[in-house]
Amino acid sequence: MVNSNITLYTADSANGWKISIALELLKLNYTVKELNIAKNEQKEAWYLKINPNGRVPAIVDHSNDDFKVIESGAILHYLVQRYDTEHKLWPKDLKLQSEVLQWVFFQVGGVGPMQGQAAHFGIYAPERIQYGIDRYLNETKRLFSVLETKLEGHDFIAADQLSIADLALFPWVSLAYRFAIDLTEYPNLNTWVERLDKIPEVVKGLDVPVPNNEYRFVRADPAKVKEELAKWSPDFYATN
Repeated sequence: MVNSNITLYTADSANGWKISIALELLKLNYTVKELNIAKNEQKEAWYLKINPNGRVPAIVDHSNDDFKVIESGAILHYLVQRYDTEHKLWPKDLKLQSEVLQWVFFQVGGVGPMQGQAAHFGIYAPERIQYGIDRYLNETKRLFSVLETKLEGHDFIAADQLSIADLALFPWVSLAYRFAIDLTEYPNLNTWVERLDKIPEVVKGLDVPVPNNEYRFVRADPAKVKEELAKWSPDFYATN
């Protein structure tokens, strides 16, 4: 176990899982502080001193002068630069490091925002706006197609090794069922998700801050996806 003392502020979300999975894979000592998003705890004054943007996740590295890091991509980068001395998730070569970061940015600037907006318009919006649903769902599918091509002949997203690029993308892509996206239509991407699903530290990280029973239920029987999750937004899932 690497000498570390980190507090992870998180919630049951894809961005939070990125960090808990990384912490598990790097075998770092960390404490979890779950924030109740439904009660807007992430907007409370004490937390805004840690993350002025009022979002999760964030970390405080007590073994590095209580250094605070916000934004999931930046947290991943910080963790591997400070703690990944064995290059488990961060290659040695500068060009390969750049390749990894390119795909981390692809996630934080593309996949995450597009899926997030698809969820908003398709599931949570108080009124149905078909343009918004189509715009963001179609863009999510386009980005999945980019990943499908990138994974042709490769086991991992970048540098031919497990890296923070995989960790950035996996929690979001694995939630494709929430958008009635059938990952079997993207065979390389589906195989990649199944590959990461089998890594014990990934499984453990998905259970932070709470056991991820919904994810296991759906991944175990994809045929039940639409039936189960159509309860959230029947109109959206009926048309996709």
